[in-house]
Amino acid sequence: MNFFTLPIKGYQYISKMLPANCRYYPTCSDYAIWQFDTNRLDLAIINSTTRILRCNQLFTGGIDYPVINFTPPPLLKLNRSKIVVKYWIIPKDKNRYFVIKDYNAN
Repeated sequence: MNFFTLPIKGYQYISKMLPANCRYYPTCSDYAIWQFDTNRLDLAIINSTTRILRCNQLFTGGIDYPVINFTPPPLLKLNRSKIVVKYWIIPKDKNRYFVIKDYNAN
């Protein structure tokens, strides 16, 4: 997925020099990166594209976290190694979850 997130990260680097103008939180570029990190490729492209198309004056904007389909693993095997959390998966409804990035994640 790095092939798809690299141009987005380049855009984010350039857009830091411009005033913020995204109507949503997380921003559309963050939303796209989160989608590519947590979703299938085809769904990530579709969801990111529809989000970018909604980012205009015809929509109110607001908080819009990515929603993914997720089936939890049947058994969690714990080990003694350190676990790094990048995204939190919060239940929305049956097999659908919100994706929220951890504050301390890179």
